[in-house]
Amino acid sequence: MPQFHRYIGIDYSGAKTPTSSLKELRIYLGTTTQPPCEVPPPPSPRKYWTRRGAAEWLVAELRYGPPTIVGIDHGFSFPLRYFEVHLIPPDWPAFLADFQRHWPTDNDLMYVDFIRDGVQGHGMARGGDSRWRRLTEVRSRAKSVFHFDVQGSVAKSTHAGLPWLRYIRQRLEARVHFWPFDGWMPLSGRSVIAEVYPALWNRTFPGEGRDSHQHDAYSTACWMQQADEKGLLTDHFQPLLQPSERTRAQVEGWILGLL
Repeated sequence: MPQFHRYIGIDYSGAKTPTSSLKELRIYLGTTTQPPCEVPPPPSPRKYWTRRGAAEWLVAELRYGPPTIVGIDHGFSFPLRYFEVHLIPPDWPAFLADFQRHWPTDNDLMYVDFIRDGVQGHGMARGGDSRWRRLTEVRSRAKSVFHFDVQGSVAKSTHAGLPWLRYIRQRLEARVHFWPFDGWMPLSGRSVIAEVYPALWNRTFPGEGRDSHQHDAYSTACWMQQADEKGLLTDHFQPLLQPSERTRAQVEGWILGLL
């Protein structure tokens, strides 16, 4: 029996401001009986989703909806070295609060680059080094969350998206399990939000005319749907890690699907 009723894949974007319409930000939703289909933004002059709009939509969907698993394509935390250098407790909620104070990328008129350039925020006091890698990045060969301005980078989307994870968590509290920070095995009946890396699966599914952003969101939703149908999500919630690696990953985060 499937653990979830719905499967949401989100291909994220750190471009422009939180209220900008972003072609690169795409959402696909599948159910236990329906394949993933693209979810359009609410009717408005904006053609595409905004980061604020996507966060507000997720809160509304997960507050009263059936158990849902959501995969979002950006980093959910930083390497352990970041915590050590900046003297931040190895606690994910504390990290999110500290990050938002220095990188307020959820402000309506804020660009990530405004903070990178020192025009706004206090990003210089919370910088990172692209040589610092999370264990999950090393295992998956993904780029560092501090590796900006290169093809395939998730640094900008990570820095833009982290405050919105905090926003969702504050509004939904115990209704949602942020994996693996809230524990490796989610409670039955609870929705889950997890970090994903679509490159693990996007070649598994035919493109069928979707652009790369649509296909990454579709592939995420489709993989989660199929894994749940086969009863494999429990295995993916418990990756094969040594005790020390498991402790580290509950601070740095882990990519769902990476065993």
